[in-house]
Amino acid sequence: MKNPTFYEAMLLRYLYVHRNIYYFDEESCGILTYGNLMKWRISVGRQLSKQQKRAQVVPFLQDGQYYYNKGLKAYREYNYQKASKYLQKSIELDPNDSMKLSQLAAIYTDMGKYSQSNELLSHILEELDQDMTECHYLMANNYAHLGLFQEAYKCATEYANKEPYGEFTEENEDLIDLLTMEDDDEEPFLKDPDDLILKQDAAKSLLETSQFEEAILLLEEIVAEYPEFWSAHNNLSLAYFYVGEVEKAKEYLQTVLERNPGNLHAYCNLLVFYYYERQDDKVEELANTLSTVHPLLFEHRYKLGATFALVGYYPLAYKWLRSLHKQGYEGDEVFYYWLSYAAYFTGNVSFSEQMWERVLKENKDKAGSEPWNLNADSNQRVSNMTLEERLYAIFLAIQTKNLDQLHEYQSSAVPQSQLEKEFIKLALSKHFDSYDQVSSLYQIAESLFVHSEHDELFLFSFRILMKAYKQNYSLKNYQGWAAALDYVWRSQANQSITQTVIASEYGTSVSSVGKYVKLVKSILA
Repeated sequence: MKNPTFYEAMLLRYLYVHRNIYYFDEESCGILTYGNLMKWRISVGRQLSKQQKRAQVVPFLQDGQYYYNKGLKAYREYNYQKASKYLQKSIELDPNDSMKLSQLAAIYTDMGKYSQSNELLSHILEELDQDMTECHYLMANNYAHLGLFQEAYKCATEYANKEPYGEFTEENEDLIDLLTMEDDDEEPFLKDPDDLILKQDAAKSLLETSQFEEAILLLEEIVAEYPEFWSAHNNLSLAYFYVGEVEKAKEYLQTVLERNPGNLHAYCNLLVFYYYERQDDKVEELANTLSTVHPLLFEHRYKLGATFALVGYYPLAYKWLRSLHKQGYEGDEVFYYWLSYAAYFTGNVSFSEQMWERVLKENKDKAGSEPWNLNADSNQRVSNMTLEERLYAIFLAIQTKNLDQLHEYQSSAVPQSQLEKEFIKLALSKHFDSYDQVSSLYQIAESLFVHSEHDELFLFSFRILMKAYKQNYSLKNYQGWAAALDYVWRSQANQSITQTVIASEYGTSVSSVGKYVKLVKSILA
């Protein structure tokens, strides 16, 4: 039994084949979920009993049907945010109307709010109308979108048992077929979907607060337990990238792209990696490829738009982020941040200013980072730097006592690793003579600074020291480490020098140089 890869199998086959349920809006390239089902619900009158109709006759200003009709109108115009607000108001007035609740659930699905949609559908079945069996089928689809295939299977089989000749029998059978693809080497479905949801939320919280080391530990646990939960692989890749483990980050992306071809999140993350590594030819190639992609889901449009904005492809970024905004998407601070930038750099200055007001409403600390502010240029430069470049810049700021530059790093939009945070904290405290790992790392860099002015040596050294710090190597013998780093770097640059000469330059023993040269080479391997 094999967990199907949802976007490879379901979206490319299931959602497309059954166009009687899903139809495409060519202008926005979006998918309107439950299309015919919505039309079916509009004619709700024929399914409500006369008694139910009489119960809905209330004074106009409190008429739930009035808001329901306005919600349907907004839905037909693809303004999902407005549609959801009208439906919510309608339900406040008619809280036990299962048809209105199911329509709001359908809107939530179109907005990518699959869990909220299922909460409403569950409420209908458990509290209002257990005979509204199509809810089981709709919940199965939502669970499949979430990657919770065990729950999707349960709901799909429940629908099959209750409605062997129901309206969605054929589609439901196809869904079950996809969920039960055979593979003797793998366990069927997820072990505990509730456990996965809790862990996923915890990992997301850790990433959002830049606690990357802790996030890595939790995400490693998730991918071990749920090897085909691609979202965790993608997040783990990002976490490794932000702590400087670029190669490991790429390994996880490669795993996703090999086993789940076409995973949009993985390709977007790869584009970001190329961008930070300044592989301009690969950035251009992959960006051109992604420019031909037309996402079906809100979350994919958001991901694509934000990624294009981050790498400076503002016209494409504006296309996708603006389309989300037009359809009523209510995003977070990050959404409005990139929409404002994309608008400004495509000449839509007035709209950019409006969106920036939303950014400040969410986070007042962003004042001064406006795209039209000159300081934003420096923030963008920080965003373009790799982790070792940022550590080197922090070190230079310490050497030149440029505390303003350190504050600039602290307020930049780039997520900061724990090492960066501690390095900046050390700089501001000025306690460089302590014996912790970060102080020792600074002393190694300072020793190198006395003997060399080669930027390449410092970038090489910080790249090695990041890994040594992560692997908890002792850095106390800073002369030995500095000498070994200089020796290995010169050897790679074909500069002839002996360990004896290096040891003399740095005031350490030849045996210490030999010891740390071995450590540096083992880290490089």
